Amino acid sequence: MGLNDLHNILFNMYIFYSIALGIWAAYMAARDESISGGFWGAVLISAGLAGVVTLLGGVMTLEGLRPQRLALYYLYMAFLIVIMPGLFSLLRGRDDRSAALAFSILAFFNATTAFSMAQRSVIGPWAAPNAF
Repeated sequence: MGLNDLHNILFNMYIFYSIALGIWAAYMAARDESISGGFWGAVLISAGLAGVVTLLGGVMTLEGLRPQRLALYYLYMAFLIVIMPGLFSLLRGRDDRSAALAFSILAFFNATTAFSMAQRSVIGPWAAPNAF
């Protein structure tokens, strides 16, 4: 398995993880539960997974491989890394129903953004620049 395949697998994993995170947050909001410590850990894992995907993209860039839209790729990935912890900061650590709803909406938004990246060939295929 090459780096391109690993990158695609991890990116797809990010999409499914975001969907699961959105469902979990919506469940907590529907039951009017406060956000648990496990969910905060899952938010950190979400940002870490996006960071790992970006790091793998960086390794492939250093190897001379490029997707069709390299700058757009790094812009979107930076967004995916910082947005969930950013929402935590904006909400100042609130753990009530409205915060759970906000995290649910954002997690689903991240999943659709990542899916859109895949559909528009922002994440790959990674190839040498002269291969296009």
